Amino acid sequence: MPRDHRPAKSIRVLLAEDQGMTHGALALLLGMEPDIEVVVQVSAGEAIVDAALAYRPDVALLDVELPGRSGLDAAAELRDQAPDCRVLVLTTHSRPGLLRRAMDAGAAGFLVRDAPVEELATAIRRVITGETVIDPALATTAHDAGPNPLTARECDVLGASADGATITDIATRLGLPEPTVRDCLASAAARTGTADHMEALREARRRGWL
Repeated sequence: MPRDHRPAKSIRVLLAEDQGMTHGALALLLGMEPDIEVVVQVSAGEAIVDAALAYRPDVALLDVELPGRSGLDAAAELRDQAPDCRVLVLTTHSRPGLLRRAMDAGAAGFLVRDAPVEELATAIRRVITGETVIDPALATTAHDAGPNPLTARECDVLGASADGATITDIATRLGLPEPTVRDCLASAAARTGTADHMEALREARRRGWL
């Protein structure tokens, strides 16, 4: 029987990735690292927190875009529910707003998803020691882009309008007066330099503010 060459205490990793082949390959490659053990894999955003509470990983490796709930939303809840779990966010997009949102959600790292597995493994080891690890190209892009001009409420209202909801629908969904919703949509368009709230929504998504 082959001997297990893992150290006495491996770094326990939760992997949240919804692309089947990538998901399995990444888990396999990380599992080949002598000091890393993928203890649980999930493919939907709403499963992340429950899995973290059940398996108590040291690091959660989260894709930004997941079915049901984004990795960024899950990261923010992990910060409160499992504060000992360090979060590394993976993205295929270099949208500058995503980096800021990840840091605001308490992430310890932000990397491109197609980075070599050696880089991911190194990042996992670094965040365990308390470091923050950010892809240099993404950091430069975010720095050059400037801050998100939208307020938190404007982001909420824009996000609620994404499915074509009416003013009344948005107001009901968010518990806001209809005039407030109208004002938020108008100000979001003005702040983003767009003609209307639908263009503002597209611009906010393109830049990673939503």
